Amino acid sequence: MTQEDQLLSHPAIKDGWFREISDAHFPGQAFALKVEKILHHSRSEFQDILVFKSTTFGNVLVLDGIIQCTERDEFAYQEMIAHVSLYSHERPKRVLVIGGGDGGVLREVVKHHSVESVTLVEIDKTVIELSKKYLPSMSVSLNHPKVKVELCDGFKFLKDASYLESKEKYDVIITDSSDPEGPAEAFFEQSYFKLLYNALNENGIVIAQASESIWLNINYLKSLIKTAKTVFLNTQYCSTLVPSYTSGQLGLIICSKRNDLDVTKPCRKPLPEEQSSMRYYNPSIHSASFVLPTWANSLLNKD
Repeated sequence: MTQEDQLLSHPAIKDGWFREISDAHFPGQAFALKVEKILHHSRSEFQDILVFKSTTFGNVLVLDGIIQCTERDEFAYQEMIAHVSLYSHERPKRVLVIGGGDGGVLREVVKHHSVESVTLVEIDKTVIELSKKYLPSMSVSLNHPKVKVELCDGFKFLKDASYLESKEKYDVIITDSSDPEGPAEAFFEQSYFKLLYNALNENGIVIAQASESIWLNINYLKSLIKTAKTVFLNTQYCSTLVPSYTSGQLGLIICSKRNDLDVTKPCRKPLPEEQSSMRYYNPSIHSASFVLPTWANSLLNKD
């Protein structure tokens, strides 16, 4: 270990363990990973960024003290947020990804043969640079010929693009933001859902990480779904299992401009070469991800 390595530190790492503790996000509980080596720690223009090598989950990206992804289980999140939306669309051609500078969602989107172009909007270029260095299996598609990267705020990008003609709108928009604090706070408000609606084609679909699971703050989820439904009448909640996220589960909300579209069932199946490249998603798990326990279903889906 070099002298530079020895000088690296982070307040969330003590006695060789990273601790994710947040009364705002996870009151009364916490998550910990054993650290093998701190790879990077800095403060960008927008957020605190930590990258460390864990003993069991590979390299880990942490923003403002909250785990964003680990090499061991990232595919469970990337595949579900990408493919649940894309396979709910008959033929997605133009895709917009807001956030996700680690490149994981891009990697999944470009697997779809119908996709002709993907625009990534990421506010923090440092996340992109560090992901290329420390998360190569996720960032592999950042330089894909179908991908265009815009370094700017996602909210501002949509607002500035509100004049676009219909032919330039998107078939699918994926909001892969961090939690609703700091630079991502605006991604969970009604004004943002309105911008998403206006940026979509007539049959457009949007999916967003919901920041919470039913086990952590179901009342917040209920409020978020209610907000989304003021813009998209067809809004549904699904989830994916990600061990490195506190509670081991993460919620997603998917919205369609088509009120008659059943997003709980994929409208097309992966081609053999597409399916063979996926470790988590399949048509059966697509539908199963919308099934809720009785108590949660009562709270989220019944007035």
